[in-house]
Amino acid sequence: MSEPHLPDAHLPERRRALAARWLGVGLAAAIAVVTLGLAVSGRLTLYISPDTVWFASAAAVLMLIGAVWTCVLPLGAESDHGHDHGHDHADAGSAGRRTLSRVGAWTAGILASAVVLAALVLPPASLSAEIAMQRAGESTVLFAGADDVDLGVADTTTFGVGDWANAFANATRPEDYDGATVTLTGFVTPSAGEKGSLGLTRMVITHCVIDARPASVPVDEAAGSYETGDWIEVTGTVKADADGALRIEPTDVKRIKEPKDPYEY
Repeated sequence: MSEPHLPDAHLPERRRALAARWLGVGLAAAIAVVTLGLAVSGRLTLYISPDTVWFASAAAVLMLIGAVWTCVLPLGAESDHGHDHGHDHADAGSAGRRTLSRVGAWTAGILASAVVLAALVLPPASLSAEIAMQRAGESTVLFAGADDVDLGVADTTTFGVGDWANAFANATRPEDYDGATVTLTGFVTPSAGEKGSLGLTRMVITHCVIDARPASVPVDEAAGSYETGDWIEVTGTVKADADGALRIEPTDVKRIKEPKDPYEY
């Protein structure tokens, strides 16, 4: 008569090893795949500066190589420290701490898995106009070229929304900008000042979207109806008022699709 089949005593340990491998190598590999996919499609710049795309891609490749190498190791080898952790005399306090540690690890693992899976499923998107308005009052807008603008008139032919926002806020001789022609693209936000019926806004990032800040310039009332978040291209002239305030007087405004790269740097 054959003996009854008994459950595998090592099954809980195997499950823990699989969970540990997913939380470590699995999540890292998934993030690497997402990063490389975004880089190949040209959408990684929705999250980081173009100057750092090569670094992120190289790091993702190394991460994948490490993940493949780790999978060659026996299951559970990641947590094998070469010594016995068994202690029959563990007290109730130690058991309680281990339980809390497991609960914390599982909670963190579930949250991390949800974030990675969302990155795999959801399409990449740029920062919204609502986020721009939320961050508008966080800090003074200062961008590259601030010293040139403060000391006098810089070459404005390459100015974007961020450069003009800095000039509007910090120029010591605003009248010198009067009459400058501009062609700018951005999304519509409510005007922050008394003059101008809308704000032309662009998110400006230094390294990644975490440090993104909104830059906005006031645009006089233009023909057409535009809602917050609409992307538009404005052609017009910079005007300086008697009180030194600068604004854009448009000659042409047209609605456009969101640019492939919606940020300025």
